[in-house]
Amino acid sequence: MKRRRGTYAGPEPEPGCLRAWASHNRALVGRWTTARCSGEARQVRRQHRDEFGELLLSIRGLPAALPTLPLELTVLYNSLLFTAGGSDSAIKGEAEGIHQGLLRVLEACEACGRDLGTEELWQKVLQEVTVEELQAPLHHLGALQAAWWLAAGRLGSVASLFQLLSTAEDPEGAFCSGGQNKLLSLIKAWQVPAEGASLPLVQSAKDLKEILCTAAAFLQGLQELEAGNFPTALSLLQEAAGGFCSKKILAQIYTCLGCCAQRMGKPQTALQHLKRALQVDFQCLPALSHAAEVYHELGETDAELQALTLLYEALGKHPPAAASSSPYFLMQTELLVHTPILTSLLRHHHSSEVKYLLAQRCLQDRRVADAVEHYLDFLSLLQEGLQQQVPLHGSSALPRIPEVFLEAASALEQAGRHQDAITMCEEVISRTTDLIPRMLRVERLEQPECSSPGAELAGGLLSQTKESLCCLAWRAAGYLHQGWARAKLGESREAVTQFSRCLSDLLHVQLYGSGVEPTENLQAEVEVLQKIRLLSLIGRGMQFLELGRHKEALFDFQHSLQISPGDPAAASYLVQTLWKLNRKQEAAAQWQKLSQSSPGDDGQQPGQGRPLPLYLVSCLEQVMFPHNETLARSIQDYLGTAAQDIS
Repeated sequence: MKRRRGTYAGPEPEPGCLRAWASHNRALVGRWTTARCSGEARQVRRQHRDEFGELLLSIRGLPAALPTLPLELTVLYNSLLFTAGGSDSAIKGEAEGIHQGLLRVLEACEACGRDLGTEELWQKVLQEVTVEELQAPLHHLGALQAAWWLAAGRLGSVASLFQLLSTAEDPEGAFCSGGQNKLLSLIKAWQVPAEGASLPLVQSAKDLKEILCTAAAFLQGLQELEAGNFPTALSLLQEAAGGFCSKKILAQIYTCLGCCAQRMGKPQTALQHLKRALQVDFQCLPALSHAAEVYHELGETDAELQALTLLYEALGKHPPAAASSSPYFLMQTELLVHTPILTSLLRHHHSSEVKYLLAQRCLQDRRVADAVEHYLDFLSLLQEGLQQQVPLHGSSALPRIPEVFLEAASALEQAGRHQDAITMCEEVISRTTDLIPRMLRVERLEQPECSSPGAELAGGLLSQTKESLCCLAWRAAGYLHQGWARAKLGESREAVTQFSRCLSDLLHVQLYGSGVEPTENLQAEVEVLQKIRLLSLIGRGMQFLELGRHKEALFDFQHSLQISPGDPAAASYLVQTLWKLNRKQEAAAQWQKLSQSSPGDDGQQPGQGRPLPLYLVSCLEQVMFPHNETLARSIQDYLGTAAQDIS
């Protein structure tokens, strides 16, 4: 006898079993609603998950049958919600229970789909199964499937599924509104089936639809933000901000809106969004750190330092932890949105990083006393071992630790604490000495192709050379700072000794062959070494002048100009030295040449646009030639007299 699709000829469950299962489902949903309202939902989630799982196993203990499928699919929906909401981490992997449920639907309808993937299985079920009683449970399960796919970033699969759901309920009504986002239009167009009293859900499909809309807008906004399509990203994130989500997620969305506006070159708009994020959730500390970045871009140092101070205090009082999900809803937006760019934008700074940023910004803004306090606090944190919890690379704000010591020494020196600066530099010198080879020869090392023979060996050699150059620069800079500290203490002879040690250090490195330019991979390190050499030569020459050793000073200034032709500080001191040596004609010629040159060094490396390391900025200021009106007038008088003699 031929059977009609949608009927079942096998053994059906006893009516008593069906009623007992349905009653158990209603009881579990009722108990969950009571626990949720009384604030005890978190405590009973695991118990309900286990009980729904056991109920589902009981129903599936019998072959699939049409009379039980609406209840089975409803229990499956409820069980999966507790699986998703049972932990506070994001949804991962596939919802295997859905795949098995669809196969049982086809089995009950005498159709086959064992070789089909989940997407094909949904297409077959929604197009071929027309039993009225199954439509609502299938739609509910479809929305849950969409949640799993959204969490996996399968937006195309979600769009195809909602296209099928809309077509199934209204073949002529499935459309995408012109100008609107396709995925959002499809989700919004889906008509949520009514929830039957006999088959209650632990979370309504209507709420789930709102969550899907919010998550889809948020995810797509993040994708467009990462791709650099900022206007589209802004529109989608604003759509998400008007959606259904917790305060925590809303604050995250506003933070992303702020970052988007910042990248669009709209800092004031960015600040409005970031302030809104903090108003929604004052524990959204990434919004505070992004606000500090925007203030930095605007040059509003007071506001930036205030934001960083608040951030540091907040981290000290409430160390950031993974916020748990709200127990009120099992499926939430936070379970569906977890992308690398969101993780990056919402990265929590360690308190040590913020303390360093405070120190750095104060030093850059010449707030020397505050800078010293922050640097010493930061170094205390390092001594306590907290640096083990701080990422010292990648997206971290922290430089290498020797550079922090040198910056601290620079701050101490500017604050007049010269002996403390000497001690700080000695720490750097002692710790880097054993890391520098006796003779460092820097060849033209290029980064090889990964697939080329010996690529790993060559790459390792390049990395080792770069590290050796960094250590050499740190030790040389330590001697350089000690030289300036001794000079400020009036100890010119000791200062000459320290500058000479710095120059002696740099003689141990052979930089390429004659006339050979450094490879791009080592350009920055070589330029720093050259700058240290220049500053040390000028510094030693200045101390020779203090000691009345003018010929030795002349040699250092001439050597400085060989390293950096046209350097205004070296040229100015050369003029002064020549004049003191009574070589007035040479001094006047150099003075005329200097007067015709362009304005002096602005702290950038020649031709590269790279800023000096912060720990060298104060040394650059030390060598600036003070305006000498008497010398200028004397040279002008000399030139005037010489011109009259010629005429």
